[in-house]
Amino acid sequence: MNEEHLMPGNPRDMIITAERAFPVRIRIAVPPEGLGQRHPQITAWLDENCGSDRWAMTPSGMCGVLNDAVSIYFADATLASAFVARWCVGGDGRDGRGSVPSTRG
Repeated sequence: MNEEHLMPGNPRDMIITAERAFPVRIRIAVPPEGLGQRHPQITAWLDENCGSDRWAMTPSGMCGVLNDAVSIYFADATLASAFVARWCVGGDGRDGRGSVPSTRG
């Protein structure tokens, strides 16, 4: 495991840490069978294209509920858009459940 991505074990703490560090977030749906082999491919792409310290991934479901989505946080919208173009299906950049880059104000 990449030590740069070590975050607190509590999911809420993970989210707070990521939200403080990164202004752009996308949510992507996780299929019922999970991300499988795509997870290491996605994290390798993130490290290579964003830099290992310029992104974070957290659970995105409700507390106490099995997560059906993850949030990926980015240092800027350009990186988030590149991720959507590479990993999310659909010609409009959506994954079928409305995942598009957004900034939090």
